[in-house]
Amino acid sequence: MIAGLMRRFPAVLLFTLASLILASAAPAQQASRGTVAPRLDFQAVGAPLQPGPVDPQIAAALKQVSPQRIRQDIERLVAFRNRNTVGSAEKNLAPGTGVLAAADWIKAQFDGDSKACGGCLEVSFDDSVVQPEKAGFGGGSPRIVQPTPLRDVVAILKGTDPVAAKRIVLVTGHYDSRETDVMNTAGLAPGANDDASGTAVSLEAARVLSRYKFPGTIVFVAVAGEEQGLYGSHALAERARKEGWDLEAVLNNDIVGGDTTHGDRLQSKRRVRVFSQGIDPSAPLQQIRRELITGADSDSPSRQLAREVMAVGRTYLPGSLDPVMELRLDRFLRGGDHYSFNQEGFAAVRLTDWRENFDHQHQDVRVQDGKQYGDLIKYVDFHYIARVARLNIATLATLASAPGVPRKVRVITSELDNDTVLRWDPPQNWAQPVKYQIVWRETRINDWQYGVDAARFPGGTPDSVRLPISKDNVFFGVRACTTKGICSQAVAPVPSRK
Repeated sequence: MIAGLMRRFPAVLLFTLASLILASAAPAQQASRGTVAPRLDFQAVGAPLQPGPVDPQIAAALKQVSPQRIRQDIERLVAFRNRNTVGSAEKNLAPGTGVLAAADWIKAQFDGDSKACGGCLEVSFDDSVVQPEKAGFGGGSPRIVQPTPLRDVVAILKGTDPVAAKRIVLVTGHYDSRETDVMNTAGLAPGANDDASGTAVSLEAARVLSRYKFPGTIVFVAVAGEEQGLYGSHALAERARKEGWDLEAVLNNDIVGGDTTHGDRLQSKRRVRVFSQGIDPSAPLQQIRRELITGADSDSPSRQLAREVMAVGRTYLPGSLDPVMELRLDRFLRGGDHYSFNQEGFAAVRLTDWRENFDHQHQDVRVQDGKQYGDLIKYVDFHYIARVARLNIATLATLASAPGVPRKVRVITSELDNDTVLRWDPPQNWAQPVKYQIVWRETRINDWQYGVDAARFPGGTPDSVRLPISKDNVFFGVRACTTKGICSQAVAPVPSRK
């Protein structure tokens, strides 16, 4: 038999075949001798992270989301023809059109939700006036040339716990729209995707979540002035800072309509992008240097919020919608309303379609060379928006039910060894029992991989752990959880001697 094989196959081929057979047998032989390579330290402690527990109330809320209601909201917003913020200063708009008429309608929807839940929502206009500017957003031409009224619409679902109600999570979309000419208030600017879709998410979240009760407070917002330079969100973020809001998370939905254009095979209806700020350029230089030295440039509060959105997606929307973490503040060289909150020191992210279509964004409605331009409702996918709304609702409800983030999380650097000691202070504005989870990921990975109950590795002082894991090879985070396992977003530790 061997002689026959030698005649049929070259010797080098037989040698290669024999080597492969021996190699495949080696692991089994090593295992029988007990020489299997040990797991790495970060694999030996804790366990790979699994989707969190499903809260029955949140699961019930998600079933209430209606693509049909979302469609009706967008159809009504489109019917205002042009929602340009500049139009709020004009007196000659046709009745029932324009940005202020849209604001009145949005407030009426929030008022109706409040009436249905026995007055559970505090609904108001947040009014201000924008003064003329010398230069526009990004240094371009001015987009506000006369004193211009600005009207945000706000609905507040107060938390039921007297202490936890001070904690706030917020969802927003901008209801203003534009044509190619950002100053044109007369032409048709339906803004179906940009951003009636995001406004519809805020409206649907308010309708659904106002039927339930949560310890923390949830705020639903529709802002104006985005297209003129983020003015509405800036006014609200500035108010939050001045009034001392304990604002833990902002979800900004802008262009979440799932653009559906015939022939576009590159769009994904299974994905939504989640943009978040890394290093805060306005932070003190010493802080920026420390983050760069320790490699913590991707562990900002906004990045942690993005990871929480991804975790919520795995729990409540597996196989339906995949949030994708984008390591940018926003799309390339562009901006959105979440940036206003970042500037005031709040964690905020932007949710956006996987693939934008620029023929249907910031365009006059027209047919040119046989191609349709304009942000028309026929290109919007209401079932996709419903999935995005469910992701927002699940995230808001999870964070409003969680204890809030641990404070002053630190990694102790007074000793040089392969253990890691973490310490933290309890969350602010939470009086119920709390437990902690330590999460970590390899430095080459961007999402959390492993976790362990902090109580398994006591650190010798309250609210601390000592883990047999080298801090050189992983990034750590600390999450605060209820006794039912509903957890906050993680907080990354900063170096400390004590």
